[in-house]
Amino acid sequence: MTDQKTEGRGSTATAGFDRRLLPPMLLGSVLNPINSTIIAVTLVPIGDALGAPPSQTAWLVSALYLATALGQPVVGRLIDIFGPRRLFLVSTSLVGVAGVAGTLAPDLGVLIASRVLLGFGTCAGYPAAMALLRSEARRTGRDSPGGVLTALAVANQTIAVIGPLLGGLLIGLGGWRATFALNVPLAVVAVLLGLLRLPKEAGTDESPRRGRLAARLDLPGMALFAAMLVSLLLFLMNPHPRDWYLPAIAAAASAAFAAWELRAATPFIDLRVLGGNPPLLVTYGRALVAYVVAYSFLYGFTQWTEEGFGLSPFHAGLVQIPMFLVAIGVSVVSGRREGVRGKLLVGALGQIVACVVMLTLTGDSAVWMLVLVALIFGVPQGLNNLALQNSVYVQADPERTASSAGLLRTFAYVGSMVASSTAAASFGRRADSGGMHHLAWIMLGAGVLHLLLTVFDRTLGRATGGDTATTPQAP
Repeated sequence: MTDQKTEGRGSTATAGFDRRLLPPMLLGSVLNPINSTIIAVTLVPIGDALGAPPSQTAWLVSALYLATALGQPVVGRLIDIFGPRRLFLVSTSLVGVAGVAGTLAPDLGVLIASRVLLGFGTCAGYPAAMALLRSEARRTGRDSPGGVLTALAVANQTIAVIGPLLGGLLIGLGGWRATFALNVPLAVVAVLLGLLRLPKEAGTDESPRRGRLAARLDLPGMALFAAMLVSLLLFLMNPHPRDWYLPAIAAAASAAFAAWELRAATPFIDLRVLGGNPPLLVTYGRALVAYVVAYSFLYGFTQWTEEGFGLSPFHAGLVQIPMFLVAIGVSVVSGRREGVRGKLLVGALGQIVACVVMLTLTGDSAVWMLVLVALIFGVPQGLNNLALQNSVYVQADPERTASSAGLLRTFAYVGSMVASSTAAASFGRRADSGGMHHLAWIMLGAGVLHLLLTVFDRTLGRATGGDTATTPQAP
């Protein structure tokens, strides 16, 4: 995209970052993490109210991330073409609709459907923020002001702190339905901020002519990508030999997707460019295993603290707070420092240490041991988030910033699917200590793989942190 004069936003390369963009960027980016963290303390009350075991309520987690994993790169590509304003407004409106549906849901099926809609509704926040950062960097001549990026990181980590506690308070005041109703006012404010603050043209690609729209969107490529991802994730949610056809469909759709994209004039995901960018591919793989550990802790450990340890939803939320407080501190301290290799190494080691401590916990452990695990997990929570976004911002094609960012989220949410499936399989009908230990061993294996991918990746020195890309990733 060429630099443009935008009324009220400055027209010279010396102009600073337009801080009027911060409110919609902040709110849009936190819609997903606030729903992710609130549901962690809501699963048990929902299961009790609707008579559903953990293996069924796990779909409330998986449904949101299935929709988001599919929607992020698609919405990101649309943002690359059209700019963030229109996609932001449509997506955040869906958040409000999902909030109403969830509040009024008569059964678990409708509740899961509302989470799917919520997942699509939260798709635009992160890619829109990345696109705005890129467009502002081009307009001002400054590459992603560190202060703005740190503010975004701290906002996401702060919401992650508030989420479990807020969820517990809402459940105490109005029951679990109040946690879904919260999305209605959030969506209204987000839409208003988008209308008032977001520029009408801020895409990273040239605006397409109407006659070329279908070709630019690569609808066949999107459809094949959706078939591949949905069948794969449905299998990961509940792996069983009887569902052998799902990975078969995923493999066939993957082959068809690759064949189509390699010859498409304007591919949805440019596999030639992606295949010629091994560092970015390794970053995506690293994100997957890192978030297997992170989401397993967020959901699996929280369920165990309620059912296996006997805490209330409110107190289970309190136990999570030390993790996010530490993550905020880590984000602030490390956000302006260059380099990602050190962050990722410490982050991987932190995950490994925390998993080892989890293996020592039982229903008779002291509460301070639960807090200790949360404190240790706070270090990788802060470091990995920053380093992964930093890597993608530097490694991705600038003209596909939003879609590359969306694809990072897709890999992260595939990790969340694996985590949700693993937690459900580990716990069965009750989140007891034996199931938690089984989950911890799987988390430990993923943490070791994360460490190995970092140790043997010699390209990380070329992805600098400084003032480039410490945009936050949702928890």
